Amino acid sequence: MKDNQYIVDDLTLNEPWRLFQIMAEFVRGFEEMPETYPAVTIFGSAQITAESDVYQSTVTAARLLVENGFNVISGGGPGVMEAANLGATEAGGKSVGLHIELPNEQQPNEYANVRMSFKYFFIRKVMFIKYAVAYIIMPGGFGTLDELFEAVTLIQTERIRNFPVILVGSDYWGGLLSWIKDVMLKEKTISEADLDIFRIVDSPEEAVAIIKRRVII
Repeated sequence: MKDNQYIVDDLTLNEPWRLFQIMAEFVRGFEEMPETYPAVTIFGSAQITAESDVYQSTVTAARLLVENGFNVISGGGPGVMEAANLGATEAGGKSVGLHIELPNEQQPNEYANVRMSFKYFFIRKVMFIKYAVAYIIMPGGFGTLDELFEAVTLIQTERIRNFPVILVGSDYWGGLLSWIKDVMLKEKTISEADLDIFRIVDSPEEAVAIIKRRVII
């Protein structure tokens, strides 16, 4: 089969039974995740290594969050996710890893002390956002952008409360912000007020300070 071809699934075969698996994942999440509230979800690249500044900054951010009364949620995998769970565990907090089952096997990191595994991305996304009081976005790829813009969209459309969405690293995120201002804002596909939904900072200390000011626990 050519690379640009794919097989169309027959959606009539197993769809009704799939509902039970979806319900089971939601029920398990709704039973276990309330104990992790209030938490801050940290996103970022799975490719970041332990030697990188981003990894170390993520460890610091997670540690500071726990020291200030928050738990930490990550995607449960390597890179930034591992750093988030490491920092939270070392600080004695609930360190939640919400692992996703992928065709290319991604192993859960060893530092989460609360672990859940999901087959469906959309259920995992609900758990990320429902039990978080803020998002910290470290440098990352398409998955990180997906989580960022989903949160921004839900806040913009008032489907969720307006909580802090903080991007760490102006060198990394500055180009995106410039494009949003120079293209989206100029073309009036967003409003000036939409730019206030998220903030860009350059240190984990700044990120945690913003969360402390805006979130009462």
